[in-house]
Amino acid sequence: MTDILVLGAGYTGVAAAIRTAVRTRRAGGRVRLVNASPRFTERLRLHQTAAGERLADFPLEDVVAGTGIEFVQGRVAGLDVERREARLEDGRVLGYDKLVYALGTVTDASVPGVADHAFVYDDYTGTVRLSERLAALTSGSVVVAGGGLTGVESATEIAEAHPHLRVVLLTRGRPGSMMGERARAHLDAALERLGVEVRTGADITKVLPDAVELAGGELVHSDATLWTTGTRGLPAAAESGLTVDARGRIVVDSALRSVSHPDVYAVGDAAAVSQRFGVLHGTCQGGIPTGLHAADSLAATLRGRTPKAFRFGYVHQPISLGREDAVIQFTRPDDSPRRWYLKGRAAIAYKETVSGSPIPTFRLLKRGLVPVWVFALSAGLG
Repeated sequence: MTDILVLGAGYTGVAAAIRTAVRTRRAGGRVRLVNASPRFTERLRLHQTAAGERLADFPLEDVVAGTGIEFVQGRVAGLDVERREARLEDGRVLGYDKLVYALGTVTDASVPGVADHAFVYDDYTGTVRLSERLAALTSGSVVVAGGGLTGVESATEIAEAHPHLRVVLLTRGRPGSMMGERARAHLDAALERLGVEVRTGADITKVLPDAVELAGGELVHSDATLWTTGTRGLPAAAESGLTVDARGRIVVDSALRSVSHPDVYAVGDAAAVSQRFGVLHGTCQGGIPTGLHAADSLAATLRGRTPKAFRFGYVHQPISLGREDAVIQFTRPDDSPRRWYLKGRAAIAYKETVSGSPIPTFRLLKRGLVPVWVFALSAGLG
C-alpha cells in the first residue's frame, strides 16, 4: 500500500483526492483527505454568503462517498517533511508516503489592523460573521478594500442586498484593471448603478475598529471592513523546510512536485506554478487543473513512468455584479484581455455554467472522466 495524504478539501484538494483515488486504486494507493471543516465550502461564492445568501450544504463525506477516500476532520498544525508526517491541532499525527498539499492561501494581514478589525474570506464561518454583521446594520458604511475580482464582486453583491448601506470600494488602481476597456466600462456602470462609491488611488495604512486610515491621515468611516487584497501561503509550508516563493507558496517543478521534496505535490493557490508566461495566480480556473495533473503525475510515478509536464492557459475573467448582472472578459492564455466579452444576461448564464457548483465535476471524476473545460485549459495553451 502507498499512503497518500491530501491536505485541504477546497475545489482543488477534492479534485486531487478523487482523481488520485481513481488513478492509484490498482497500484495500491490509499487516500486520506484532511480538512478543518466537515463541509465543502464553495469559496467562489463566499461573496454571496457575505451578502446574506445561504448556499447548499455539502458534507465532505458525502462528496467523496464511493471513492474509497478516508475523510479526516482536523486542522493542520505543522508538517515534518523529513519524517513524512502531518501534525493536526488535536495532537494526531498522520504519516504518508506521498503528500498532496492543497491548503490554499490566507489573507495577507501585514497592514496594521487587518487581523483585528477586518473581515476576510479565509473560511466559511468568518464569512457568516460578516453576513450577520451586515444584517444587523440598519444604516452605516461598509468598506471593501481591493479592486480585483473578489473586491468588485463583494462590493456589488453587498450593495444590491443592502441598499440602505453606503458601500465604499477602496482600490489603488481602477476596479477590474485587468479587463479590456469595454468590459471595464460595463463594470464601472454597474458599480455606479448600484451606488458603490469608488475611491481609486487609495493607499490604506491602517484598519481601525470604525474606520480605514489612508496615507496622509484621512479616515474613511466603516461599520464593517472587508479586506480582499493580497494573499499568502500558510506558514506551515515554509516552516517545514519546503522551498517557497516570496508569498509563501510551494515552488514546484513541471510535474507539480516540490523542487526540494519531490514526495510532496503542491496544487492550487498553495503552489507557485511556472508557465511560459509567468507564475499562475490563484483562481479556481487554474486550481482544479493543477489538482488533476498532480494526481496523474503521482499515479505515473507509482507505475514507474515519467510524469508529463503541466501546461495551462487562461480562458476568461468572470465577474458577477450582483444577482442581476455580470461581465465576462475572454483572455489570451497569459490572462491578457482579448476583444471579446459578454455582459448582462448572457454573462450571467455563462458564469453560472462555468462557475456553478463543482459537485457535477466531482461526480464525473469519480467515474474516471475529466470535464471538457479542463481539457480546454490544459491542452497546451500555456
